[in-house]
This record gives sequence, C-alpha cells and structure tokens, in this order.
Amino acid sequence: MELSEEIENSEEETKLVYKSEEETTTAYDLEEEMELVDEKDESNSKVTQKKEKIMAEPPPLPPKMVRMANLCVVGGHAVNGVAKIHSEIVKDEVFNAFFKLWPDKFQNKTNGVTPRRWIRFCNPGLSKIITDWTGMDDWVLNTEKLAELRKFSDNEDLQVQWKAAKRSNKMKVISFLKEKTGYSVSPDAMFDIQVKRIHEYKRQLLNILGIVYRYKKMKEMSAAERKTKYAPRVCIFGGKAFATYVQAKRIVKFITDVGATVNHDPEIGDLLKVVFVPDYNVSVAELLIPASELSQHISTAGMEASGTSNMKFAMNGCVLIGTLDGANVEIREEVGVDNFFLFGAKAHEIAGLRKERADGKFVPDPIFEEVKDFVRSGVFGPYSYDELMASLEGNEGFGRADYFLVGKDFTSYIECQEEVDKAYQDQKRWTKMSIMNTAGSYKFSSDRTIREYAREIWNIEPVELP
Repeated sequence: MELSEEIENSEEETKLVYKSEEETTTAYDLEEEMELVDEKDESNSKVTQKKEKIMAEPPPLPPKMVRMANLCVVGGHAVNGVAKIHSEIVKDEVFNAFFKLWPDKFQNKTNGVTPRRWIRFCNPGLSKIITDWTGMDDWVLNTEKLAELRKFSDNEDLQVQWKAAKRSNKMKVISFLKEKTGYSVSPDAMFDIQVKRIHEYKRQLLNILGIVYRYKKMKEMSAAERKTKYAPRVCIFGGKAFATYVQAKRIVKFITDVGATVNHDPEIGDLLKVVFVPDYNVSVAELLIPASELSQHISTAGMEASGTSNMKFAMNGCVLIGTLDGANVEIREEVGVDNFFLFGAKAHEIAGLRKERADGKFVPDPIFEEVKDFVRSGVFGPYSYDELMASLEGNEGFGRADYFLVGKDFTSYIECQEEVDKAYQDQKRWTKMSIMNTAGSYKFSSDRTIREYAREIWNIEPVELP
C-alpha cells in the first residue's frame, strides 16, 4: 500500500544507469593507466589493486519512485474496473488491501459502445429490420427495446430478412477483400473474424493454430468427408502490432503464410480461406463487423479488462466464441449461454496452471504436439517458425513456457470449434442465435455506461435540452 518505493535494479543495471562521476573518472584513469603500463611493459600490480578497489565499492542506491496506481487509489474518491470480472480482479488481487480499507470506494462500470455508429450507421439493412420488428425507431437511444426481438427469434419471416441483410453485408466484404488482398471468397461460407490489436494475450496464435489443425485434418480426409464434417469458412484476421513487438510480427507473418498455402490448395477450395486484412482501422471495422457470423474473443482468462469489439459484434448479430474474460462474461449472460460458444480455463485457475507448468507437470495434448510438428514440417513455406513454436515450449524463461496458455486451452478450443460447425450447418438454429445476440446486446450501449458514471461517480445530473 506504500506510495513510494525503491526500485530494485540488478548490479549491472545500477552500474550502467547510475554511474557516478567519481566512478566514471576512475574508470577513465584506470584505462589510461593500463595503456601506459602496456607501453612501458611494467608490472600491472598497481592497476590491479585500483581495479579491485573500484569493484569493492558499493553501487549507489536507486532513486525512490512514486507508485502512481496506489497514489490514485488514495487520492481518488472512486475506483472502478470496466467489466464485472475486471472489477473483481481489482478488488481481490490488484488493490485488495485498499479494498479492505475502503470497500465503498470500489465500483464496476462495464464499458459500452454507441449503437448509433455500430448498428444504425454501419448496418442500415439490419437497422431497418430492427425498426420494423420492434415497431419503433428510438431503439438507438433506448437500447433495451432491442430485447423485443427475442420473442420473434423463431419467426420464419424475420429469419429470412435477417439472413438477407447478413448476406448483403458479406457481399460488400467479398468485394473489399478482392480489392485489398486479391483473394476471392464465397458468400456461402461462414465469415469467422478476429480483428483486434495483435498481442499474445489476445491469442491470434491460438486461432491460427486451430486453423492449421483444421487444414491438416481436411487434407487427411476425402472430399466427401470434409464437406460432411466441416462448415465452409472464411477466416479473417485484422489488427496492428507495436512496431518493435517481434513476436506479434511473427504471428502476422505466420497468418499470411498459412493463407498463401491454404488459399491456393485446389483440394480445399472454398471450404477454407484465410485472409489477413491490411491496414485495419475503424472504417474497415464498419465494413467487417456487420458481415461477421462468428467472432473470436479468445484472450487468456483474466487478462482482458473488458473489450468493446465483442459488444460491436454482438450488436450486429454475430455469435461469439470466447473465454470467460472481460465483457464476454456479461455478454454471455445477456444473450444466453446457448448463444455463446465457451471454452478454456477460468481466470481463477490461471495462476495455478502457470505454476504447474513451471513445476514441469504440464503434459500437452498429443493434438497440440501434432499441430506444432506440422508447422515445423515446412508446409507453409521456407520461413522458420522455430522461435514462434518455441514460445509454446519449455517450463520457464522469458518468451518461453507458453505464458498465455495456448497449449492448455488448445484441445478445449478445437472441441468448441466442432460445436460451431454443427451449429452453422443448422441455419435455422444459427439465425436464431444471431437474433438473440442482437437482442441481448442492449446493455452494452455507451449511453448506459455514461449514465452510470454520471450518477455514481461524477455526481452530475443530465441537462434537459429545450
């Protein structure tokens, strides 16, 4: 709970960063003296003694640093997380001592997004359907009226209109992908989308390894077996990575290499396509999200504060596959557990699983080893993915030991994806799931979030306009 602390640096870091003038001068004198000794070929005993003296001197104490997060908790009148699970982690782990001292200071304010942009503006076809079936057009301001769609979710006429609007949006994306990437994809395939910042905890690597496993299994089947087992998919990735984030760049490279192989395989055809969208931004999101049918929010549980793209996808009738992380927990509650594909370890299990790994007790599933061997076989080109695969191996060390639990969750993820295929092959069921996602997304309007902040933290009243 302290507000300042001394930073613990290694001896090497201390000498490098906090070298005193005296040390610098002494080091220079020592170097000069050593040169003179070499020139005169004299005994270097004096130099050795001086060097030993310098080495024996204790390093300077590091400066005290302010612990800004603790200072904010002390100085602020309210502290909030941005999703229920995030707020619980804040209270139970991050600031537990402060929470015990001031429990009333801690709150939750789940994030939201605006339906004016993320339904009305970017998906006018769906907006008209919502207005027609709810009998009102003020749902963009009062999003709880979206829940009215639930009672029509089995209605055949609504399902026909719903599917037509989705297909229209998919056709726009097909043209966009052809223009930007040169790849042609089928509108009859499921549009499976993961668009977000490229980061290991968001686990684009889990997604693409799942696709690799899918591709490998397809190649081992006859054409008839493939069509029976798998729903056709277009797997779309998008996002940017920090310029020096090498591992993220490797993941992007891996995705594009897999796409280059899979998309030109005549045996697979339209049954599987993999596309990385270049220069992803909000304008591209406004095109992709209305066309999405499955969206992946598969971060390691406990590491995503909230997420907001999951809300945008749900608003547009996209079914989510994900872990119990961030706002996924609340979205699943609102849309219904039958309309969300859940897999993976829970947040409270993560620390124990990492310790199990460090203790050398983790045994990877054979299918995970199988997919890594397939990647290393060179099937996706000459680039070496040894470093990428090595990050998933070992029990300890920076950049090793599968810190984000890709291997642990892999089997659960594959099994969940099999359930996705079965559901998509039943289009009536899938369309109902889609409708239920839009109907259950009403809670995730930023209007609700801002009202909660205004009422419970900012203590301000809305201004009535004339």
